[in-house]
Amino acid sequence: MNYRKYFLITLVVIGIDQASKLLVYHNMYIHQEINVLGSWFRLHYLLNPGMAFGIRWENEFGKLALTVFSIFVLMGLGYYLVSMIQKKAHAGFLVCLALILGGAIGNVIDSTFYGVYLNNAPLDAPTKWFHGQVIDMLYFPLFHFTWPEWVPLKGGEYFEFFSPVFNIADSSIFIGVVIILFSQRRFFKEELGDTTVETQVVQETVQVTFTTSNSMESDSQTPESEEQKPKASGE
Repeated sequence: MNYRKYFLITLVVIGIDQASKLLVYHNMYIHQEINVLGSWFRLHYLLNPGMAFGIRWENEFGKLALTVFSIFVLMGLGYYLVSMIQKKAHAGFLVCLALILGGAIGNVIDSTFYGVYLNNAPLDAPTKWFHGQVIDMLYFPLFHFTWPEWVPLKGGEYFEFFSPVFNIADSSIFIGVVIILFSQRRFFKEELGDTTVETQVVQETVQVTFTTSNSMESDSQTPESEEQKPKASGE
């Protein structure tokens, strides 16, 4: 069995994710923005006190419980990847699992260690261990406008698409899940003689994935509008 190439994909995702977060941490300040491609792709430094995609548990020890639970889920996802490799599942499906695993591990590293090594745990955290905040930076505000006053319920409100700020780990999870969902016919059908059998593995995968990623949009942290955004020191 060729396990190496799939776990290598996982390691590459973790490496790129952690490198990008550390670069932002050492070279930007909170809420700083840098235009990368015009105004529609920016780096916007935010700290996410939740897990992947901003999932939170509002309790004194909620973050600790969520992080520890995620670690156990990651172990299950890793075992699932190994079992799918042994069963010779479709290579594309295995690549998607490797992407999801890498992204999930990337965010769990933040939550587990960043509170201690980057000292970014919330001030009210009972311990710095397992209370690190996830670093987000990718921001794609493609367009924005203010709803006309005559629009019911929304009149006068500011609207921006796409407002969530996320990171490489979130992107990896999202890409893996989307490819699986749109490639079911390719990934989960096996030809056995004259009979076509469609497996149910996609249901297990989606369930494990969303438990691990905690998605893309409950969500990542959303930067405040220019009128509302507090200015960080130095701005």
